[in-house]
Amino acid sequence: MTHRLKKEEKYSYIEAGEGTPIIVLHGLMGGLSNFDAVTEYFCTKGYKIVIPELPLYSKSLLKTNVKHFANYLHEFIEFKGYKEVILLGNSLGGHIGLYHTKLYPESVKALIITGSSGLYENAMGGGYTKRSDYEVIKKKAQDVFYDPEVATKEIVDEVYETVNDRNKLIKTLAIAKSAIRHNMAKDLPTLSTPTCIIWGKNDSVTPPEVAEEFNELLPDSELFWIDKCGHAAMMEHPQEFNNILYAWLQKRGF
Repeated sequence: MTHRLKKEEKYSYIEAGEGTPIIVLHGLMGGLSNFDAVTEYFCTKGYKIVIPELPLYSKSLLKTNVKHFANYLHEFIEFKGYKEVILLGNSLGGHIGLYHTKLYPESVKALIITGSSGLYENAMGGGYTKRSDYEVIKKKAQDVFYDPEVATKEIVDEVYETVNDRNKLIKTLAIAKSAIRHNMAKDLPTLSTPTCIIWGKNDSVTPPEVAEEFNELLPDSELFWIDKCGHAAMMEHPQEFNNILYAWLQKRGF
């Protein structure tokens, strides 16, 4: 990780750059460093990149759900004193961004989702019966990407550690169930926030038809594809991801 984690009150977060705040929301197995390329690029383009550490494993089981994380995000935005923010979320982070926008539309001026849950996800919290087998977990981590080489040993080790920690595994399964429970198909047509959808054409976790459905249901959205790309476009094709997003932000006047 190239940027130091700030700790203030109950929040830990990365902050870089000055300008319009873009709050980045990581996924279930996603570390903050997954967004290094986004941070480096946008903090030189007139944006303040802020990446809060979401309390995925530190809350009680009752509070380990999408709605609670969306409210936690709201508290964080208020704590930072932001009036309007741009939200960028990958996977579960996209879902939290969408749910937050449903609850607090006035505080979100734009939304970017990539490989987002909220409509459908393929075994987001399943398939851990052989969690003690490192090679099985390695294969699972590699399957997230089009190019398995993107799943570095560091990434595989982190996933392995997470699923072999009983507390974290219970929370992971609770979050996965919560993502299914908080399906947003009925909510999306009411979200008028401008939304940029950037999707990997080869995403096997949230397949391409999910992106198309998001695009159909959201009133003000644009969909952009990245070829030879899996579930984490900002990691697998960082330059293309950043170029698409920057062009969209410029076009929309953000």
